Amino acid sequence: MNLHLVLLVGYSFALVAMGLWMSRAVRGSADFFVAGRKLSASLLFSTVLAANIGAGTTIGAAGVGYRDGISAWWWNGSAAIGSLVLALFVGPRIWKIAATHNLYTVGDYLELRYGRAVRGVISVLIWFGTLSILAGQLIGGSAILTSVAGIPREAGIIASALVMTSYFVAGGLLSSAWVNMVQLGVLVVGFLVAVPMVLANAGGVSGVTSAAALPGTFDSILYSGGARSGWTFLFLLAPSFVISPGLLQKAYGGVSAGAVRRGIGLQAVAQALFGFLPVLLGMSARVLHPGITDANMVLPTVLIEQLPTAFSALALAAVFSAEVSTCDAILFMLSTSLSQDLYRRFIRPDSTDAQLLRVARFAAVAGAVGGVLLALRLPTVTAALGIFYSLIGATLFVPVLGGLYIRRAATPEAMSAVIAGGGVALAVIFLPHRSAWWLDPAVAGLAAAVLAFLAALILRRPAMDAGVR
Repeated sequence: MNLHLVLLVGYSFALVAMGLWMSRAVRGSADFFVAGRKLSASLLFSTVLAANIGAGTTIGAAGVGYRDGISAWWWNGSAAIGSLVLALFVGPRIWKIAATHNLYTVGDYLELRYGRAVRGVISVLIWFGTLSILAGQLIGGSAILTSVAGIPREAGIIASALVMTSYFVAGGLLSSAWVNMVQLGVLVVGFLVAVPMVLANAGGVSGVTSAAALPGTFDSILYSGGARSGWTFLFLLAPSFVISPGLLQKAYGGVSAGAVRRGIGLQAVAQALFGFLPVLLGMSARVLHPGITDANMVLPTVLIEQLPTAFSALALAAVFSAEVSTCDAILFMLSTSLSQDLYRRFIRPDSTDAQLLRVARFAAVAGAVGGVLLALRLPTVTAALGIFYSLIGATLFVPVLGGLYIRRAATPEAMSAVIAGGGVALAVIFLPHRSAWWLDPAVAGLAAAVLAFLAALILRRPAMDAGVR
């Protein structure tokens, strides 16, 4: 009997059952979209942390740790820094606006601040860009199923999609927030068990960092090998975790601004600490299994080969839990963006609450199908996630923060930032060679968005001053 597969199947059924049971509390779109604005600090802590720890922070970070060493911490550390900014400066402020104006999505905020044209453009970009991050999670889930049972990559991607779609479609944010608490418990226990045992097999921290075959920079936290390596992850990830639509909408669901500050702030600290665990596993794998060529298989390989069966089954369930918990956050973005921001605002403004819920659930299913199709074409977790983070940071960071902190900012500034940031990011993505850290889609796109926003603000100032006079 394959204990790993039995545990993963049983665990998946338990998650679906819990999500379906919690869905009984969904009475309308407010419950589905923002959990009735009833999420306490503890629920925000668990649902945001579970969303933030996914394929990138586990399988992706372990693969980068295998390649670069301890500097791979910046993958998780950058996300934690962005989350801390969200907790202290952006989340409480935007929660008050959302509660006052009964906003459900980031698109609602963008329209309130800039008008429906900005909402429409960004909603379309978010929907298609989000498919790439969903694809990354499905690639990670497939890697687990392939490693434990030899399930083909394609079948593993589809199976992962079925699990996470089933319980999210039923209950939205309300059910996923409670399911995330269970997933987070499994995740933390699994990694806390696995890391000491694998490290011991590799000779401890000193054995990992001093192995003769490793590069001299393997133990340097400040090392960077260029774009998408070490501290340069800060430019890719931190802005996205400040204004990610899924995270902002989870903040909308908070019971108060204080709950948002405490819950997401403590989550940032926890993610920064957790960030070392998958990296240490990847570094250990470099010593114990130096011939791994597929970055997606580094973490599954070291867990299966270096732990007793019962412990490796728990650890693999933890990793699978991470992929699934992040998938429901992504489906949250896909379903709310299409239903609230596009369908209700541009297609059926008079839609009823029941119709909106049906469209939201259909959008989640459609998003899952799109994510599966994209996952079948992209090679690695980090490749898929890089597309999403680049586009979101380049198009959404400047309009959201500009709207919160610059009173004079209006539609021209926001639209200029979106067009310039998104256009430059996409152009750089398709460049054949871009080894310099500054020639990265996230960096170049964000810089273009800032410059375009400021240029529009400066050029419009004479007209605004004339209007005042």
